[in-house]
Amino acid sequence: HSQLSTLNSQLESMTWMQWLSLAGAAVGSLVLGLLVSALVRLVVGRLVRRTATTWDDIALKRLAGPLSAALALAVLSAVILTLSLPPAFAGNAYRLVRASYFAVFFWTLFRLVDIGFHMLGESMWARSGPSRSLIPLGSRVVKVGVLAIAAVAVLSYLGFPVASLIAGLGIGGLALALAAQKTVENLFGAFSIGVDQPFRVGDTVKVEDFTATVERIGLRSTRFRTLDRSVVTIPNGRLADSRIESLTARDRLRMAMLLGLRYSTTERQVRQVLGGVEDALRSHPKIVADSVSVRLVSLGASSLDIEVVAAFQTEQWAEFLEYRQESLLRFLGVVEGAGTSLAFPTRTIHLAGGGGPPGGDSSGRTGEVRAREGDIGARQRE
Repeated sequence: HSQLSTLNSQLESMTWMQWLSLAGAAVGSLVLGLLVSALVRLVVGRLVRRTATTWDDIALKRLAGPLSAALALAVLSAVILTLSLPPAFAGNAYRLVRASYFAVFFWTLFRLVDIGFHMLGESMWARSGPSRSLIPLGSRVVKVGVLAIAAVAVLSYLGFPVASLIAGLGIGGLALALAAQKTVENLFGAFSIGVDQPFRVGDTVKVEDFTATVERIGLRSTRFRTLDRSVVTIPNGRLADSRIESLTARDRLRMAMLLGLRYSTTERQVRQVLGGVEDALRSHPKIVADSVSVRLVSLGASSLDIEVVAAFQTEQWAEFLEYRQESLLRFLGVVEGAGTSLAFPTRTIHLAGGGGPPGGDSSGRTGEVRAREGDIGARQRE
């Protein structure tokens, strides 16, 4: 209270010339700061225009305001020393200038945040994935943090008690986090997806028990379009902990099948089919040579099973379907050229008839069947 009274009395004792000098110093400092800042930007601008990168041009443009303000404050600090101001008023003026330096410093941090997130948005990492939609939110979150730190720092320097303010903000933040737990979880899930990029918009993925195309990645949830054209929405917090299989990320597509030949096929014909199928695969221009495998793997219940495995150098499902169809048609030609055919599930039942097997009668019934019939007759007589 005594300091305030002293300051008021000194303010009342200041002449109009001192007030005019102080106002002129403030305006002159501002004008001089703008002029020096423009000169610096002109000189530095010629240098940055020679570089191939664009971030330095953006940085020079965005930092022009803080640079002008810092130069104006520096000039004002020097001018105050030349003015015959009352000691209490001069001391408070210096404190105000130093607090303004704090404000300019955090203003510069604000602009650096803009520059950093702008560069991040123009990077290939952001342009090729869902991260672009998260960049504005991340910029706002960082700016809010910088603003909170700036407010606490400036108020603490000016002598205001900030301990209770910090405690109140902590309790309020804790209550907000508990109330919006699911929202915060989904938000961090969105950041996790944006950073890790397990999939991108337009990718075909397997999630949980369905296969679908990623249609939109939001801040709360991700939307998928299934093969049946229905829409499935999953919260990002749950999606971040799920097993995700990206089908679009495959650099090749694999064909695996069993080629069944009928049992009347001879060994020579089987070898001819094996060689013809392998030649048909290796002659394909999109085949991966080291992935071809054609082997007789089993003597099945109704066929001789040949396992055919090969991979095509393509990422497009439509192209793979075309290549697979062409290969299957070639396989049919190979089987037909070998003089055999494909098998289908069959079951052969042998019936005893005519003279019958040894031990049977003219009706074809065996001795075992006759014995059973005799037992049944004896039981009936009893």
